[in-house]
Amino acid sequence: MGMAFYTNFCPSIHYFAGCTILFLFGYGFNCNAQNDTVALINYSDKIIVKANIDTRNDAFFYRNKEENTRLHLKPNTRYRLFLSLDYEFLGVSVGFVPKFLDANNDENLKGESTFSDYQFRFFLGKWVQGLHYRKISGYYIRNTKDFAPNWIKGTDPYLQFNNLFSEVFGMSTSYVFNPNFSYRNIVYQNEWQKISSGSLIGSLHYDYSIFDLNEEEIISREKFFNVRLEPAYYYTFVLRDNWFLSANMSPSLGLRFSKTESEVDSNPIIENNTYIVRRLAGGLNVGYSSKRVIYGLNFTFSADWYNEDKVSSTENDQLYGSVYIGYRFDPPKFVQKIFKPLTGRNTIDQ
Repeated sequence: MGMAFYTNFCPSIHYFAGCTILFLFGYGFNCNAQNDTVALINYSDKIIVKANIDTRNDAFFYRNKEENTRLHLKPNTRYRLFLSLDYEFLGVSVGFVPKFLDANNDENLKGESTFSDYQFRFFLGKWVQGLHYRKISGYYIRNTKDFAPNWIKGTDPYLQFNNLFSEVFGMSTSYVFNPNFSYRNIVYQNEWQKISSGSLIGSLHYDYSIFDLNEEEIISREKFFNVRLEPAYYYTFVLRDNWFLSANMSPSLGLRFSKTESEVDSNPIIENNTYIVRRLAGGLNVGYSSKRVIYGLNFTFSADWYNEDKVSSTENDQLYGSVYIGYRFDPPKFVQKIFKPLTGRNTIDQ
């Protein structure tokens, strides 16, 4: 049986999800008349550079109810930094662990982890196409005391899997149903929505993932192909002086095709399984957007779960925050010249 992942769905996530739902019902479904008069300002003719720091931690938890055992794995990545650039229909971002902030200075106890993330996005009218690659290596066992009763927190190092890594190759396709709602304003900040409005956004997510462990006595590799359909609802409440508050909620359902390759006593074992995966995600975003400067704060939650068998369940829950700041500026003329055949925009001589 492959390794399953679980993190307790804490009461704070229930509270946060409730606040998000109340916001959507309070504003999103009582302001439909405003949709016909919404106006958008498009900043795709500007180059947008942005830095984003978040606290998301891709922790994995294996739990077996019958044996009453658990294994909580976490990478030592307290903060993640993303640098992004958007221009016209194209966007790109790079993510890594910011060593210069000295955020993960406990490597002597938790070991060293590496994180890399690359994302590309394409804006095609009301369609958004995304591609991403992510790799995390180096994990420690958060519940080390369950395996070493004499272990002392803060003094003794955690048990570690330095040769454990996860890798994701993914894509997503999204469609915004309301032409007067700006999905790009709240996610990529290359538009501005002038009047409060909401929209249904349909997305299809598909990825190929690898979870690989290669230690002296343990060899295991689990490969996944995931496909998931996500109908989301977003609503943006525009405040005075270029401020906005936005909320979203997105239940989804998908399939996970799993292939586990392991080795026991030099005997290879291969197991194939198919799971139904359920997911609920949402978030709140408050931000500021002027002609040049953008900044904001996001709070996000997500919960994924499926039953691996009668005694083992898989869950991966997240509750994290992020802060971003960015700047818009006019592109150099040679950049405009390169993109002009693709966009038809004539701004070189202006």
